[in-house]
Amino acid sequence: YLDRDRLLVDEYDEVEHFARDNGVSPSQVRKLIKKNGNDRKTLIQAVRALRDRK
Repeated sequence: YLDRDRLLVDEYDEVEHFARDNGVSPSQVRKLIKKNGNDRKTLIQAVRALRDRK
């Protein structure tokens, strides 16, 4: 059973795919997960906030 609302942190391909789809690096995704948890909607909002700061 996979919970698609959550990003699988231990799956390199999934982190890589999320990073590519959202225009950030995999290391940025991992940092955002540590700070915000692995909920996809929350991470997408965090990515947007990160990009807005630039």
